[in-house]
Amino acid sequence: MRATYLYGAGDVRVIDVPDPVIQQPTDAIVRVVASCICGSDLHPYHNLPVTPAGKTMGHEFVGVVEDLGRDVTTLRKGDFVIAPFAWSDGTCDFCREDLQTSCRHGGFWNANGVAGGQAEAVRVPLADGTLVKVPDGDDPALLPSLLTLSDVYGTGYHAALKGGVSSKTTVTVIGDGAVGLLAVLAARQFGAERIVLMGRHKDRTDLGVEFGATDVVAERGDEGIAKVRELTGGDGTHVVLEAVGHFPAYEQALGVVRPGGVISRVGVPQYDEAPIGFGTLFLPNITLTGGPAPARAYIERLLQGVLDGTVAPGKVFDRTVDFDGIADGYRAMDDREALKVLIEP
Repeated sequence: MRATYLYGAGDVRVIDVPDPVIQQPTDAIVRVVASCICGSDLHPYHNLPVTPAGKTMGHEFVGVVEDLGRDVTTLRKGDFVIAPFAWSDGTCDFCREDLQTSCRHGGFWNANGVAGGQAEAVRVPLADGTLVKVPDGDDPALLPSLLTLSDVYGTGYHAALKGGVSSKTTVTVIGDGAVGLLAVLAARQFGAERIVLMGRHKDRTDLGVEFGATDVVAERGDEGIAKVRELTGGDGTHVVLEAVGHFPAYEQALGVVRPGGVISRVGVPQYDEAPIGFGTLFLPNITLTGGPAPARAYIERLLQGVLDGTVAPGKVFDRTVDFDGIADGYRAMDDREALKVLIEP
């Protein structure tokens, strides 16, 4: 089968590899119907050292079950399934607390012998706990939105949930990537009436307005902070959803959050230290929260809106490629020519 490997910064290749096989009785083999490139995939794309053996790529996919280990009980061959970006047993204490990203027996794609989702097929460990079956999920019109449930929609939802967004809160979303735009959508679903989107790409911020943003601030740094403060009577917003992961975005979050407010980070931090001391968080009673979204916990609660057309998070996909176009898809996202790239084998 074909699969995507990264051999160093910017060196994306699609190669032939052996088909995956059942290794554990709790495994499933899923034929991938659609996968995608994530903004977080661009981090190794920028900085992975030369890796002669290559690194598998991709952590978002949907597909059809083709084989099952003998202990899998909730799935059948032919089921259409969504795979969240972390695999989990569904039974440990953390999973029961809806924190599958901390599953005691789980893990993440592209690590510890488990390959990635940018491939024609994937071995899924702990299939009963990981995969979510979707009746009639192979409807082509629904496919992009179903795929967002593997990561970016759930991550945007997680940002809003951890931030405590409600009808009583004003919100700033930092970042106009797929996660930021779906954080806007989630903030609207949680009832926020004032949502400021900080982003500078008009085609993206226009989609953010469609998803529910009431204001767009294209400026960055001190100028952007001043603009948000101006829009909010000098106070800033109750909640800031930071969907970028770079240090300047964190500094913007500190600049626009209201005293007593919450900063919810879901952009994968590309820095090790950040100010959290007396003048930044302690004195103004600011809460810092967020983290990797337990997407598995949110799939069922978000699925019905996708199936009935109430929401269309799949609009974040603005380019589709086949396996021959994956390297160009990475380049397009890196150059901001594409918002999010869908891969169809």
